[in-house]
Amino acid sequence: MKTTHLGMIETVKGQIVAAIKETGNIVQATVDTVAQILATTIKDTGKVGTSVTDVVTSVASGAIHGAAHVGADLGHTAQGIMIGVLRGTKNAGAEVLDTISHTAHITIQDTAKVGGDVGAAAFGLVEGAIQGAKELGVSAEDAAAAAADGALKAAGEVGSTAVDTVRKAVTKPINGIKVMLKEPELAKAA
Repeated sequence: MKTTHLGMIETVKGQIVAAIKETGNIVQATVDTVAQILATTIKDTGKVGTSVTDVVTSVASGAIHGAAHVGADLGHTAQGIMIGVLRGTKNAGAEVLDTISHTAHITIQDTAKVGGDVGAAAFGLVEGAIQGAKELGVSAEDAAAAAADGALKAAGEVGSTAVDTVRKAVTKPINGIKVMLKEPELAKAA
């Protein structure tokens, strides 16, 4: 599975690089690429449930690494990842809020790995979750909270500075939504 995961990351990275260079629109290039890859991969393999999580992990990682490779804004990339994941997995039977939280977690981890701005990525993830929720008929507030929760958990694994940066980014209103953090136990970085 490791080679499949790494192979998919490289494939997504290459497609993101090409899409961003071609269109110049980071958000839309990421949305379209991520949604198309996820929908195709899930349909082709018949993956459902936890396997969708594995595919989302590979696709989100590849997208961040591709965007970083071309110097794209990782906040815009994160927004595009979230929207693309929600569009690409909507027919896979995945639990939407769990998918949002997982996508945010992976995206923040990879943003930190490439030395990107985790605050901008967290803000973009919440923006994308709100937009995606509206498209799927899910509560925007619940989607925003799930994205912030996943981002904060990942930031907690990165360090206290990342936690502070992510918390500041997601506690201001985003697209008119006040994000409610469910954090007593999670955002206490070592």
